[in-house]
Amino acid sequence: MSERAEARGPAFRRRRTTIVGGGAVSAKQVNGNKRHNAGEKPPQHPAKTKPAAEPSKHASHNGRLYREEDSSGKQQQELGTGPKTPKSAVEDINARLSCHVLQESLLSSASGYSNYRGILNWCVVMLMLSNARLFLENIIKYGILVDPIQVVSLFLKDPYSWPAACLIIASNVFILSALYLERRLAVGTVSETAGWILHIFNLTCMLIFPSATVLTVTSMTPVGGVISLGIYTVLFLKLYSYQDSNRWCREIRQARAKRLTRSYSCKWVTLTIVYVYMIYTNLFTSRVLFNMYYFVFAPTLCYQLNFPRSPRVRKRFLMRRLFEMLLTIKVIFQWMVPTIQNSMKPFQVCILFIVSAVPNHLIWLLFFYWFFHSSMNFVAELLQFGDREFYRDWWNSESVTYFWANWNIPVHKWCLRHFYKPMLKRGTNKFLAQTAVFLVSAFFHEYLVSIPLKMFRLWAFMGMMAQVPLAWFVGRYLNGNYGNAAVWMSLIIGQPIAVLMYVHDYYVIHHSSTE
Repeated sequence: MSERAEARGPAFRRRRTTIVGGGAVSAKQVNGNKRHNAGEKPPQHPAKTKPAAEPSKHASHNGRLYREEDSSGKQQQELGTGPKTPKSAVEDINARLSCHVLQESLLSSASGYSNYRGILNWCVVMLMLSNARLFLENIIKYGILVDPIQVVSLFLKDPYSWPAACLIIASNVFILSALYLERRLAVGTVSETAGWILHIFNLTCMLIFPSATVLTVTSMTPVGGVISLGIYTVLFLKLYSYQDSNRWCREIRQARAKRLTRSYSCKWVTLTIVYVYMIYTNLFTSRVLFNMYYFVFAPTLCYQLNFPRSPRVRKRFLMRRLFEMLLTIKVIFQWMVPTIQNSMKPFQVCILFIVSAVPNHLIWLLFFYWFFHSSMNFVAELLQFGDREFYRDWWNSESVTYFWANWNIPVHKWCLRHFYKPMLKRGTNKFLAQTAVFLVSAFFHEYLVSIPLKMFRLWAFMGMMAQVPLAWFVGRYLNGNYGNAAVWMSLIIGQPIAVLMYVHDYYVIHHSSTE
């Protein structure tokens, strides 16, 4: 080779290709393979080498070519943002001819598509537009039915005319009694058997005293009775969990002496017991009232020694929840009062059921959002309570048991911790334990409805117990979307039936003699 040709460098050298194993390989690569076999190093040209991250074509030792290209480069080329690589004629023809792939429609269940946020927003907009006319007609026909200024002025004018408020204030007697009893049990001045009997007596009085007051005081309204009995029921569940959890701590404290004598391998168990004992004794020596009333006002029914706390109070979040609470109360009462007034016609029950089923269900949904999302998050944010799981995705329930386990998480945790699991530990059958949980729930549902209305019809009790065979039927014969539809039908139809039965009986008892 001449000196002039070498001065031009490798950029002007003409490559020739040879066919090896059906592929085209450059002479430079063949020479490289020969040098590699002979133990020589190929000539290096640092100025002309390509970066390693850039996609390129390589040849294997057997002569076959393959192309390395990452997925991000493909996406950039498809979007037109990345560097375009020239396509071969075969690839271009294939891209023109084949435009179909094997795939399902998005609305088909086999597609696996689940992002329906736009459809959900469309449903919300249509719901708001369809009910805007009804809401305006309601205000024009009935006026503003809830005036907060009149309510506050009435309470400040004569606070003793509200027996429900006085009954709620009296609940502090039972709270302080449980606290004093636990302090005596902590120091050992009261035996475990006597303490358990006194706790049962205190809890029983919490159910009897408010119900007797509601039934005997004539000025007690049904709404006031429901609110007061609901607060006493919540306190009953809280104090039961309070004494149960403290009893577990005392059992750990008693087991501490036995476990301290074990080998060094059980040292972590001993340290855990000592830590629990220190927290337990600290709760009964400092800030006793603060810890007790923090649990009373916290949005939970299960007591524990230390609750998870959020780092700070978010003021914007707090204001949004407060606005939602006030607005939802306004909407609920604006719809509820005319519905109750129109329900006082016992001879049109069938027509009334068809007309009021959807409004009743919407009121129930609004109440769920107001209580479980707005109100409980407001209280949790105010108290910096960290556990905000008050509900799960009950709207996706494909069985009745899944719905009851996920729509009210505080009650579900209480039943699971203090009722269901203890029964299983005692050897009770799983089905019998589930039936017992529904039985307790049915009792409290009837307790919160029959006593404020001062009539006993057991509609709520039978409605809750009917969930047991319904749960068995849906779980056995209905799956997927059919099970979810059955749960929604039970919510839309079942609740209006129970409400209308109580409204009909209440009208017959209190208003039939006046006509």
